[in-house]
Amino acid sequence: VQLQASGGGLVQAGGSLRLSCVASGHTVSSYTMSWFRQAPGKEREFVAIFRWYNSNPTYTASVKGRFTISRDNAKGTLDLQMNSLKPEDTAVYFCAADRNVIWSSATDPAAYKSWGQGTQVTVSS
Repeated sequence: VQLQASGGGLVQAGGSLRLSCVASGHTVSSYTMSWFRQAPGKEREFVAIFRWYNSNPTYTASVKGRFTISRDNAKGTLDLQMNSLKPEDTAVYFCAADRNVIWSSATDPAAYKSWGQGTQVTVSS
């Protein structure tokens, strides 16, 4: 499956952005889909996940209550609504998908075979 992410930009602290990821080449109804981010000089880190078999998303602690992940299998899309943005949210955001993500490795980037190209989010203070 191919992924295309979009929606990044420059926003002031406290503002909002909505990222979108569109899948093509294969239906994603049986894929686990996630958002990761990578800040300059840091490792890629997990942000949020929406498993195909579980309608309850999971978030990393630093974004819980501010970010909302959603997916539409019919459209093949995965969105990330980001509110109350902070300068520490600045990073390149990536969407990822895989059919064989096991529970214990869901936050590990190595568990995903398909990646979008990344979209830059910059939050100014």
